[in-house]
Amino acid sequence: MRFEGTQNYVATPDLMLAVNAAIRLQRPLLIKGEPGTGKTMLAEEVAQALGLPLLQWHVKSTTKAQQGLYEYDAVSRLRDSQLGDDRVKDIANYIVPGVLWQAFDSDQQSVVLIDEVDKADVEFPNDLLRELDRMEFHVYETRRTIRAKQRPIVFITSNNEKELPDAFLRRCFFHYIKFPDQETMQSIVDVHFPGIRKTLLKEALEVFFGLRGVPGLKKKPSTSELIDWLKLLVAEDIPPEALRSRDNKVVMPPLVGALLKNEQDVHLFERLAVMARNNR
Repeated sequence: MRFEGTQNYVATPDLMLAVNAAIRLQRPLLIKGEPGTGKTMLAEEVAQALGLPLLQWHVKSTTKAQQGLYEYDAVSRLRDSQLGDDRVKDIANYIVPGVLWQAFDSDQQSVVLIDEVDKADVEFPNDLLRELDRMEFHVYETRRTIRAKQRPIVFITSNNEKELPDAFLRRCFFHYIKFPDQETMQSIVDVHFPGIRKTLLKEALEVFFGLRGVPGLKKKPSTSELIDWLKLLVAEDIPPEALRSRDNKVVMPPLVGALLKNEQDVHLFERLAVMARNNR
């Protein structure tokens, strides 16, 4: 069972190597990288390429590790007891399996995505150490132990918002997705826009990478934002000349709101454009 990329996802050789190494070692693959570099999409494409079901757990600031295992629905049990429902006699009727329980209980191996693990409380990763290591957990309400029938392939993404515990890192295979270079980015764009004009793409990539190179940007535009921008350029039939200044100085690109997402960066780029015009 090897991942070799898909038609919809341009995976670099080192990324494919990391995925296959994690599968071979049977360890979670911890993926870091800038937002918009395809961390979440990777798990989706691996599941599709290997023909495995995908279970997704999108972590929020309020998410607790227990929710990935199961939750006890005490509110529903109280309501049913007030209505005289016989279901209340069996507490198992109010145990709601989480993503990890579903993966452990599946007869078929699955792919599990734990997305943006660093959004949760700092104790969140530590609370999953035993379950991810031993592939089992105990349901205290029913005194039942859930063990994985098939060890799932686990992907964990992080945007580096918080430091992850050393004990958690030791149990993972780590890979950092580097931001694509211009050649790789062109391959990514070709997947989304196979018929795009080469002149438009060339000018757009020069503007995009030039914008990423502007010092002081609070948020550099990402791959997903480039795709959105190109979609607008094609839809509005923007000519390549509109992306280029006559003397190759800095100019405000059309539809820049697809690339720059806060007012500080827009104002910074506007100031650079004014300075460039004044220096002509």
